Amino acid sequence: MKIFVDSDVLIWHLRGDARATGLLRELKDRTGCELWTGAIQRAEILFHARSEEMGPTLRFLGMMRTAPVTASIVDDAARMFRKWHPSHGVDAADALLSATAARAGGKIITLNEKHFPMPEAAAERAWKD
Repeated sequence: MKIFVDSDVLIWHLRGDARATGLLRELKDRTGCELWTGAIQRAEILFHARSEEMGPTLRFLGMMRTAPVTASIVDDAARMFRKWHPSHGVDAADALLSATAARAGGKIITLNEKHFPMPEAAAERAWKD
């Protein structure tokens, strides 16, 4: 199964949070599990990384696959955004990840499950506080 990791989980790992690191290790070692992230989530991480963090960050992101944003994904995401933004605060990055996971038949791992109400793509909370 394709597991799409949201940027919030990736950020917590990069900040050294043991819960994020443990979750990512467990998912990486799970049989039949492929770790993915979306192109926009990758951009969110890299755009905000400091120069000295780029090497380790790129190595970390290289351990998972990055799903491209296609025209059909943008079209699906725009529909999701219009429907779910007013009630759930879904932003463009959330809608794009949801559309990506829906097209791939994958699941989203996030700490912001409220931002993924779309029935087309399953979302699961990364860990409980």
